[in-house]
Amino acid sequence: MKQMTTIESTPYLFNNELRQRCLRGLKSHTPLEAPLEERRPAAVTAVLLPDEEGRGCFLITKRATKLRRHSGQWALPGGRLDKDETTQNAALRELQEEVGLSLQPEDVLGRLDDYPTRSGFVISPFVVWCPSATELKPDPGEVAAVYKVPLDVLDGPGVPILKTIPESKDKVIAIPMLDTEVHAPTAAILYQLREICLWGRSTRVAHFEQPVFAWR
Repeated sequence: MKQMTTIESTPYLFNNELRQRCLRGLKSHTPLEAPLEERRPAAVTAVLLPDEEGRGCFLITKRATKLRRHSGQWALPGGRLDKDETTQNAALRELQEEVGLSLQPEDVLGRLDDYPTRSGFVISPFVVWCPSATELKPDPGEVAAVYKVPLDVLDGPGVPILKTIPESKDKVIAIPMLDTEVHAPTAAILYQLREICLWGRSTRVAHFEQPVFAWR
């Protein structure tokens, strides 16, 4: 198992300075759009919002165990597109449906690289700014739990974790958080969020592998 070097973790306050930092990173990054080929389009949101202590956080969900696909896995709010729907509109719609958070197109700071998945999707991630603290209302049919995770977790020691598996020549990426390890595609998107929005580095992530349990 190989780990990349990191910098010392520091807290991120949820304020205009953080917002401008994210905007600068996103404006300097040209997101890659992946061809669909035989895959279906999907969209997710990397939502930035404050916790009770005023720290900058992102949202992550634990998918409901009764879902037909990827049940019980860690995910960013999102899902597949409806007919004639744009990726951005789908991302915002799914955010409202899954966790009860209604945000507008003007709250979208930018987008990250598309991530093609082993299970047959191309995920388009959008970075969305939630202007104030708000009550989350997860849909129990889709979401078992939702968490606000401080952004400084992404700067922690051992981020990212890169693992070798016999089924692929590429490394599986994971991020330690919430007393577990979150894997790609979620880990790949969150790692790029850190690199672009927090560190100002235009880092690509589509080459990172997913664990075999996420291939189906």
